[in-house]
Amino acid sequence: MAQGSDIEIAREAKMNPIVEVGGKVGIPADAMLNYGPHKAKLSWDFINSVQGNKDGKLILVTAINPTPAGEGKTTTTVGLSDGLNRIGKKTVAALREPSLGPCFGVKGGAAGGGYAQVVPMEDINLHFTGDFHAITSANNLLSALIDNHIYWGNKTGLDPRRIAWRRVLDMNDRALRSIVNSLGGVSNGYPREDGFDITVASEVMAILCLASDLKDLERRLGNVHAGYTRDKKAVTAADLNASGAMTVLLKDALQPNIVQTLENNPVLIHGGPFANIAHGCNSVLATKTALKIADYVVTEAGFGADLGAEKFFDIKCRKAGLDPAAVVIVATVRALKMHGGVAKADLGTPNAEAVRKGGANLARHLENIAKFGVPAIVAINNFYTDTPEEVEVIKEIAAAAGSEAVLCTHWANGSAGTEELAHKVVALAEGGTSNFAPIYPDDMPLLEKIETIAKTIYRASGIAPDSAVVTKLKGWEADGFGHLPICMAKTQYSFATDPTKLGAPVDHIVPIRDVILSAGAEFIVAVCGDIMRMPGLPKVPSADFIKLDDKGQIQGLF
Repeated sequence: MAQGSDIEIAREAKMNPIVEVGGKVGIPADAMLNYGPHKAKLSWDFINSVQGNKDGKLILVTAINPTPAGEGKTTTTVGLSDGLNRIGKKTVAALREPSLGPCFGVKGGAAGGGYAQVVPMEDINLHFTGDFHAITSANNLLSALIDNHIYWGNKTGLDPRRIAWRRVLDMNDRALRSIVNSLGGVSNGYPREDGFDITVASEVMAILCLASDLKDLERRLGNVHAGYTRDKKAVTAADLNASGAMTVLLKDALQPNIVQTLENNPVLIHGGPFANIAHGCNSVLATKTALKIADYVVTEAGFGADLGAEKFFDIKCRKAGLDPAAVVIVATVRALKMHGGVAKADLGTPNAEAVRKGGANLARHLENIAKFGVPAIVAINNFYTDTPEEVEVIKEIAAAAGSEAVLCTHWANGSAGTEELAHKVVALAEGGTSNFAPIYPDDMPLLEKIETIAKTIYRASGIAPDSAVVTKLKGWEADGFGHLPICMAKTQYSFATDPTKLGAPVDHIVPIRDVILSAGAEFIVAVCGDIMRMPGLPKVPSADFIKLDDKGQIQGLF
C-alpha cells in the first residue's frame, strides 16, 4: 500500500455509511442512533434483543510495558480485527474512547495508525459523541450538590474535612490537583480543600464501563461514597438525592458507539479509563454486545499487561462473567531495545543483544498471562528499521516461554499484514486450552489481595502500606466491602513503582500510599508510589502543534 502519515491515510479513506457497516453483523439501520453518517449509538431495543445469542470468542490485546518508542497496541487490535474479518471470521473490535488529556499532552491521537485505524479519526479523538463530557458533567454535578448540601444546613452531617469526592476535567492540568474552593465570603459556602482528577480516573467513568444497564447504572451511582460524617458514617450520592439526576446526564452516554476501521469493519468504542490510575478497559456493555453479534471480539486493555491485562482479568472478567479465549501481547523491536538499555536516539541502530536483554520484559508478561490460565501469542508490531536478526530474537524469547511470536505489518499493509496472526489466534482460541481464573479469590483479605498482585505480577518482595491504609482496609472489611477486587494505581513504565526500572525488576518493594473505596464501581483503588490521578502536561505538549490549516483541516493531532 502507498505510505503516508496517519492523518493523511485517514482522510483518504472511503468510509461507508455506518448503517452499512453495522449491517455486516446484523445490526438493522433503525437500531443505530446516528451522529452523522459515520458514527452512531446502538439502541437499547437492539442491545436487549441479542442477549439470547451465543457468545463469540473473546480475544484480549495487551502489551509489554510501554516506552517512548511505542508499542502500537490499539493499532494491532484494529489490524487483528481486520485480519480476522479478512480470513472469514465475523469480527468486531471493542475499544476505549481516547481522552483529551493525552491527545493534547504526550502522544496526540489514539485511534490506531497507518492502515490499521478507526475512523472518523478526528471525531473519535476529540468530542466524539459527547460521552466524556457527560461523565464530566455527572461527576461535577455530584460535587456541586455536596457543597450545596453543606451550604443549606448539612442535614446528613457530612464532615467538610472528610469529603471523598473530587471534581474532574478531561485535560492534563497539574494546577488543579490540589485547590481550595468556596472562597469569597459567606455567600460562596464553606471553604475547604478540594482537587481535580482527570475524567478518565473518575469513579463515574468506571461505573459507566462496568454497568449492565440504566437501572444498574443508577444503583451504582447511588452507592458512591460522597464523604463521611464526624463519626465516619458514609454519606452516599443516594443520600444526597444525586443519583437520579446523574443517571439522566448519562442516559445516552451508556449506549455503546459504533464506527468503522479503514477496511469498513465494525468497531464498538465505548468508555475509556486509564489502566495506570483506573481499570483500563472499555465498557462491559460494549464487549458483551459485541460478543452477541460476532464470532470473534478483539478488545484491548491499557498500557502493559501488568496493569491493563491484570485488571481486565481480575476486575472486568470477574465481575462481568467474561471468559477470554486467548491473549495477544504486542511487542516491538524498538521498545525491547529501550528495555535493554538503548537510548531513544539510538533505536535505529541494529542491536540484537539489546533486544535479547530487554526481552526479559516480554518473557515476564508471558509468564504472568499463563498464571490466569489463558493462552497467549506475541504480535511483533513491525517498524521499517527492524532487522531479521532482531525479529528472530523475539521469536526465540516467545518460544522459550512456551508461546509463539508472529511478525505483523498491519501499519503498512492493513489486514494483509495480520493474516498469519489471525490464523494463529483462531487456532489458539478454538484449541480449547483456556482455563481462565483470577489470581485471587473474592474472600481473600484486601491487604492480601494487594500483596498477591505485587508479588505475583510485579515480582515484588513485598508491599509497604502506610498505617492509615491498613486501618482503612480493615474498616472497609468490617463494613462489608472485603469481597471487592483491587485496582492498582501504578506507573505504567515499569513492573516496579520506579518508572526508571525497565526490563524485569525483581525483589522491589511496592509502597501503598493510599487506598480509595469506589463503592459504586465496586473495587478498591490502591495508590502505589508517586502516581498521580491528574496528569500534567510535558514541557512541549502536543497542543503546541495542533491547529487548523488554511482549509480548516486539523493538523498535528497525529
